[in-house]
Amino acid sequence: MELENKVKKLTLGHEEGSGAPCFKCKDKCEGFELHFWRKICRNCKCGLEEHDVPSSNEDDRKVGKLFEDTKYTALIAKLKTDGIPTYKRNVMILTSPVAAKKDVSINTVTYEWAPPVQNQTLARRYMELLPKERQPVAGSEGAQYRKKQLAKQLPAHDQDPSKCHELSPNEVKQMEQFVKKYKNEVLGVGDVKLPKEVGAAPGEAAKPDSGNRSTLTTVKSADDKGAVPSGSAYYCFRCKENMKEGDPAVYAERAGYDKLWHPSCFVCFTCNELLVDMIYFWKKGKLYCGRHYCDSEKPRCAGCDELIFSNEYTQAEGQNWHLKHFCCFDCDCVLAGEIYVMVNDKPMCKPCYVKNHAVICQGCHNAIDPEVQRVSYTGFHWHASPDCFICSCCSKCLIGQKFMPVEGMVFCSVECKKKMTS
Repeated sequence: MELENKVKKLTLGHEEGSGAPCFKCKDKCEGFELHFWRKICRNCKCGLEEHDVPSSNEDDRKVGKLFEDTKYTALIAKLKTDGIPTYKRNVMILTSPVAAKKDVSINTVTYEWAPPVQNQTLARRYMELLPKERQPVAGSEGAQYRKKQLAKQLPAHDQDPSKCHELSPNEVKQMEQFVKKYKNEVLGVGDVKLPKEVGAAPGEAAKPDSGNRSTLTTVKSADDKGAVPSGSAYYCFRCKENMKEGDPAVYAERAGYDKLWHPSCFVCFTCNELLVDMIYFWKKGKLYCGRHYCDSEKPRCAGCDELIFSNEYTQAEGQNWHLKHFCCFDCDCVLAGEIYVMVNDKPMCKPCYVKNHAVICQGCHNAIDPEVQRVSYTGFHWHASPDCFICSCCSKCLIGQKFMPVEGMVFCSVECKKKMTS
């Protein structure tokens, strides 16, 4: 009964971001309008993260829920008003005096997120080691990047059944068990430290995956082909390059403190993007973002972007789909048993393809049916018929013949070309 009541409360929050302009489509998008189940804008087909939606509060709640009932509860707080766990994101504000002609002004830089460490100098150096375009300075390209990665790497519908579309009571139960398992076994948050502070003296043998903070990354032996240059006791687990003395490193407790990463190397194994806010999922010796860890465990519907917990689903075009979500990307009609065409990895029904995406024949100027043979050359197309693929001068059929193309026209001979172009 409890599960049934939970399912009845499931919603998608269609008011969130409503009307927000799209960064990619500009004026072509009338404003964000959430599709009923696709997690995209109905107007421009871009995701919520591509729209100018002030979502910091919603993001903090999403991450707060992720950390709930984990060892990372110190990173969340529950508001007295609603009791919802909220991420206590570490915001770093740096000030520095700027000399002016008369007075000294203060320059302020605000980082929307910074490593939760006591030593601000260490946090500042960590930020400096990230690519400039990835530093989450408020109002910058880096802040926008962080926002997009929060949406991409940690989708709310990968952890919260209430953000999913029409789950059955059994699917809700399966999802809750899946989320509980990854919280207990693979979820982690990176730890920024100076390598020399971790413990053991350089050269002491490390204990892989022990999780012991007293162990230390050591130099590879001289016999190891991947050995780092001499003189360094610390090397990055990803790039195998030296760690510069005095620079902070990122540790992952799930991986063991015998491994460390450059700040810019702490990335997802699948997408190679910086792990947003250093939130990682550790599996079989590799770091993953939340999305790609879940993809490695469960099929994901290419239609609604949700994980599939049902035993019944379909596979088409190398992707997985809920049975009810293998639909035309334009009109949402179900495509089971119907003719469809893939456009940019999205399935289209035949009528929508012909109306919105079909190429135009240079001969008759009509759309070319996807089931009809055609001739294509340098971006121009013709029906492969004696009526359409003909010499632009004498109308000779060119199917199976040599031809001379000129700006959308085709000719059977030099003479015909001269007649039309002279």
